[in-house]
Amino acid sequence: MLIGIDVGGTNLRLGVVDVASSDESIKPRLIEEIRFQADFSSFCKLHQNLPTLAWEKILETIANAIIVVRDQYPEVSAVGIGFPGFIDPHTQVISQSPNLPGLQDVDLSADLRALIGLPVITENDALAAAYGEYVMHPSQASSLIYLGLGTGVGGGLILNGKPFQGQHGVAMEVGHITVQPNGRLCGCGNLGCLEQYASASGVAISYFEATNQQCTAAEIASRAKAGDKAAIAAYQLAGTSLAQALVHILKVIDVANVVIGGGMSAGWPLMQQVFQQQLQRDLIPALRGKVKVSISNMGDQAGIIGAALLSKFAR
Repeated sequence: MLIGIDVGGTNLRLGVVDVASSDESIKPRLIEEIRFQADFSSFCKLHQNLPTLAWEKILETIANAIIVVRDQYPEVSAVGIGFPGFIDPHTQVISQSPNLPGLQDVDLSADLRALIGLPVITENDALAAAYGEYVMHPSQASSLIYLGLGTGVGGGLILNGKPFQGQHGVAMEVGHITVQPNGRLCGCGNLGCLEQYASASGVAISYFEATNQQCTAAEIASRAKAGDKAAIAAYQLAGTSLAQALVHILKVIDVANVVIGGGMSAGWPLMQQVFQQQLQRDLIPALRGKVKVSISNMGDQAGIIGAALLSKFAR
């Protein structure tokens, strides 16, 4: 048994994954998923000038959640965590988390291991989801790109069957590709990043700019389906921006399979047409008709399963 954890800006989800079989043809099984309320993003913004306090709260919340799960599953042997941030692949240090402001150079693996007494590995949340998608769909090619649409926009790359982190743990930070020069200020410090337009928070900003109304992405999706022009435009901007970023990614990483997941992917029907139009318009001719873009059928479980499986490499 392994625990996989998906840390979001506004949620914390833990899953117990059974990997007892040594037969690789038998897929890992998610036995149970437990959700805990944890609005880390708001808490970090509130205590941005007291990052130590924010970090202690995050550690306490995650450790307590693990203890609850271990009481039910004492045979758990390791913990894998998908965390939204830039994580050094050699030291496990989280250098920055744009959607959790104030956190810099923290070591979740070491600090949590000291609290719970189990091996812990921390990986970028989108890369963990990419690995989950790859393992659970072995019939796909050996390489795939994962784009996770949530509070932000994450990216993960599986290259020849292995998670690709990059030298500094910043590979596939696609949410911070510039799609609007001199655009909206992003949590990473740059302007016009993809996640300021194609994430749930980005859609909310677009709608607010047009209507001066504060709504969630889900509420905006409902309004778009009812014909609200500002809501439709917010999702169309998200789809166009996502396609523009993907075009640049594909020119650098020639991978034929792209999987789109995350909570915001539920609004895909509102983005799909403009996304496909923009993608085909901007792709170089050599790639047209050769890239398969699909929506994840794993709901929001890919990150949990991927993180759990990566925990097998924890020390």
